[in-house]
Amino acid sequence: MLAIVIPYYKLTFFEATLQSLALQTDQRFKVYIGDDASPEDPSILIDQYKCQMNMMYHRYNENYGSVALSKQWDRCIALTHEEPWIMILGDDDILTPNVVQDFYSYVEKDLERKYALIRFASRFINALGTRLEGFDDYFHPKEEKAEDAFFRKWIGETRSSLSEYVFARDSYTQFGFQNYPLAWHTDDFAWLKFANKKPILTINTSLVHVRVSELSITGTFENEAVKNEAKRMFLRNVIFDTKLNFNTSQKNEILFAYGKVIKVQNKIEFIEVLKIFFQFISYFSFYNGMRFLRRMIRAKQNK
Repeated sequence: MLAIVIPYYKLTFFEATLQSLALQTDQRFKVYIGDDASPEDPSILIDQYKCQMNMMYHRYNENYGSVALSKQWDRCIALTHEEPWIMILGDDDILTPNVVQDFYSYVEKDLERKYALIRFASRFINALGTRLEGFDDYFHPKEEKAEDAFFRKWIGETRSSLSEYVFARDSYTQFGFQNYPLAWHTDDFAWLKFANKKPILTINTSLVHVRVSELSITGTFENEAVKNEAKRMFLRNVIFDTKLNFNTSQKNEILFAYGKVIKVQNKIEFIEVLKIFFQFISYFSFYNGMRFLRRMIRAKQNK
């Protein structure tokens, strides 16, 4: 069975989220709602929809989302009952009616457990629930290596966020979430690990609508310094994770991106710069390694 986990905090679009679940053509899922000590009481909506689907609601007395959002995800997952597959759905995001049906149409055929991570096509929507102007729907290859999927996002060829993924419980148990500030890039690192060296399966026949508004982290720019710190932590983990398998050009791009981040943040440390230099060497990129080294030396001298 599928567990759909909703870390709840905002009421504004929550009914649309619940309605999209009530309208699923396949109801083989259970909804777990973890209320992050929200000041906006959802009990009226919970009562309205609990007769339309299998639902559990729990209110926490302490807010985690403002200080450690991934910890809120963890404790919401802890509400579940060993369902083998988990989706974390934003409290303002929407599933099109066939998402669950299409999920089972693939999973039930995967007898050899070829996949540990499944994603859906996605669409950006605005506060009115209509397609965000200037953005097309995002579709993906049916099967894709996790490193390639991430890199396409990194260079701006596609997008990715939390709500459009379903992951195997055993992958979550093995790897868990990294606690980056604002959970920025936490999902990126999770998908690199949760795929567990297997291809990501994409279901392009149904969509997850991801809402972008002034109420969402994605839709605001007030936390750029915090996001940059999360990016530094994330890139460092990617660079030094020996089990990730990027090709040479991808790795070089990531190494230079990390150099740019630590330069902007004035966090250039000699030992770490040398470690990055040897990362270039290990990918047979001596020339790029020297370029990186010179840039870091110049940046350090100019401070």
